[in-house]
Amino acid sequence: MTWYIAHSIMYVKFKDGIQDKYPIWENMILIEASSSDDAWDKAKIRAKEDEDSEENESLWEKRPAIFVFAGIRKIVECLDPENRPTHGTEVTYSEMELDSFDSLSKFLKGEEVLVKYHY
Repeated sequence: MTWYIAHSIMYVKFKDGIQDKYPIWENMILIEASSSDDAWDKAKIRAKEDEDSEENESLWEKRPAIFVFAGIRKIVECLDPENRPTHGTEVTYSEMELDSFDSLSKFLKGEEVLVKYHY
């Protein structure tokens, strides 16, 4: 068996009015599987466990909303696939592009910047 990281995308679905924005999260889930296809299937099952039911009474920005599984964005094989991940193991990565060093500095501080996200 090999270790994979599934990049699961979740979003807020508003239960009233117009869906004028889509707050999203990319959750990274550790999956043990026999292949990347198997990891994909297992990841979908696991990620759906984080979904809210339609009967949920949550609020997002004072509006009734639920947390919904949108899909798996990618599966990444752990750097050392034959060993169980331990302290210091790189388990996933994301590739992005910024337009300047100033944007990089803002990104590191958590400030708003335009990011080109590569698959």
